[in-house]
Amino acid sequence: MLYFVPRKRQLKIFYEIFIFLYPKAAWLLGCYNEKARQWVNGRKNVFHKLTKAFAQNVAPVIWMHCASLGEFEQGRPILEALKEAYPNHKILLSFFSPSGYEVRKDYTGADYITYLPIDSASNAKRFFKIVNPTLILFVKYEFWYHYAAQAAKRNIPLVLVSGIFREGQSFFKWYGKFYRSILKNFSYFFVQDIVSAKLLNAIGFTDTVAISGDTRFDRVIAIADQFEPISIVEKFCDNHTTIVAGSTWTEDDEELDQFINSNPSIKCIVAPHDINEDRLKECLHLYHRSMLFSDYENAIKHQLPIPENLQVLIVNNMGMLTRLYHYATVCLVGGGFGGDGVHNVLEAAVYGKPVVIGPVFEKYIEAVELVENGGCISVEDAIEIEQVFNRLLDAKDSLYAEAATAAKSFVYNHGGATKLVMQHIQEKRLLTI
Repeated sequence: MLYFVPRKRQLKIFYEIFIFLYPKAAWLLGCYNEKARQWVNGRKNVFHKLTKAFAQNVAPVIWMHCASLGEFEQGRPILEALKEAYPNHKILLSFFSPSGYEVRKDYTGADYITYLPIDSASNAKRFFKIVNPTLILFVKYEFWYHYAAQAAKRNIPLVLVSGIFREGQSFFKWYGKFYRSILKNFSYFFVQDIVSAKLLNAIGFTDTVAISGDTRFDRVIAIADQFEPISIVEKFCDNHTTIVAGSTWTEDDEELDQFINSNPSIKCIVAPHDINEDRLKECLHLYHRSMLFSDYENAIKHQLPIPENLQVLIVNNMGMLTRLYHYATVCLVGGGFGGDGVHNVLEAAVYGKPVVIGPVFEKYIEAVELVENGGCISVEDAIEIEQVFNRLLDAKDSLYAEAATAAKSFVYNHGGATKLVMQHIQEKRLLTI
């Protein structure tokens, strides 16, 4: 009986069952869910594609794996630094989620881009045999048992970058031996904060842990420093006071819409986290004087009539948000009114714009610190949104200038994580030119 199996072995069995059932559940869910369908379809013939891609490759391979788009943006500064420092190496970029792969499948900074095959023993062996990486970097919180085991078995350095750990994770529980066995296969951990470092130290990881900070700071600084204008957005804003609401969910829009609808002189750009048809229709309904970005762009291009009272653009494309915040007077970053928590506040703060978020942000250290720093303001509901926005937009109130200055200085003072990771790779000679 499973009850009498040692607990580490029990958890490994449960892990294997989960890995076995996950693709089947995704296939069933794909009957009515687009992302699940993309997850399944993207992995069809993945090994055939990899074999074909690597058939003639003789160059050493650096493999970076990201869960999704946010983790890619986190790993991107390191990936691009590696590409520059080691031009004779090939870069393989893998994703677990469609929201990462589908947006970045044409990214030119990597030589090969793929979905990660599900983490079974046979898949991991096959993957390594085809790719044969020289160095592996997993971003933030990717811990796959079989892939990590294969890396250790083949003596391939496996480095976690921008890692974040919390006390409630299974690694640190009395039953966490199986999960800790995954960590033992990592060569080094670059973590974001001292809390993560202390948690790893407490379970025996001391010489292989360094506090590097978060590479997302380097990424957003690079975006801001190399800013590329969006002419359509400039035309829409036209020097008006503008609220940019990024990565919003239904809960966020339901709190914001009252303020926007009640202040027609204020322009607003809403970039929903999910841009499926139903979600876009919902946004068009919530914001009364609104129009899809693509329709507005088409109207400008073909000189078609535009509603005179147009106030809100609903962005129905991916990849533009990091530049949209540049045009904001005040930014609202979504996710904080839902159960999962706030999205990336750094993308907005880097431009020196006050950031407003909902009350759910305690799991995100950068948001917590930005609130403490004064560059970000957390609000509970629509009433507080109105109060805070009115203060920020009041020329006589010093809150705007204080928050804007605090936001920008916070981001620029936390850059440099990429440099630390690169120094380690070079000093330890994990790669040779």
